[in-house]
Amino acid sequence: MSKRKASVERNTLETKIRVDINLDGTGKGQFDTGVPFLEHMMDQIARHGMVDLDIKADGDNHIDDHHTVEDIGITLGQAFTKAIGDKKGITRYGHAYVPLDEALSRVVIDFSGRPGLEYNIDFTRAHIGQFDVDLFYEFFQGFVNHANVTLHIDNLRGRNSHHQIETVFKAFGRALRMALTLDPRMSGQMPSTKGSL
Repeated sequence: MSKRKASVERNTLETKIRVDINLDGTGKGQFDTGVPFLEHMMDQIARHGMVDLDIKADGDNHIDDHHTVEDIGITLGQAFTKAIGDKKGITRYGHAYVPLDEALSRVVIDFSGRPGLEYNIDFTRAHIGQFDVDLFYEFFQGFVNHANVTLHIDNLRGRNSHHQIETVFKAFGRALRMALTLDPRMSGQMPSTKGSL
């Protein structure tokens, strides 16, 4: 099996992003983005998805975190696409439910080749520390558009915004892990993603 690794750089007027990823890693994460709470969430993807992630970002955080968060989502999606390659042999679908105290979230993903996001989180407050929770939508939309996946995110309950989003990212990591597992029944073939599946 070839190594499922990738390095992607994205440079714009607002940000410079580099993502290194190993889909068959051990859950190690290294982050230098200038957005500490997002780094905490990226660590959940690494640990629960059992992928190695190294993300560096230099963005216009003196304005706000919007461009940095969105562009990290875009670059991470590009890195997943590059590392997966032709998708032969992957399970393709993944799902997970994750609780944290009073919060419970469900994430379902399909490496369909068609980008689509259904995102349902009714946050109980607008900020977690200094972080604007609206930016999580921008992160996931960027990821979906560039990983070419269908992604359903539902926070089913929760009173604490930190718990709400942490359950989402943990479930996202676990759903990724399931979907990217190599399935011996596929015999090296990826089911067609054309038409209505």
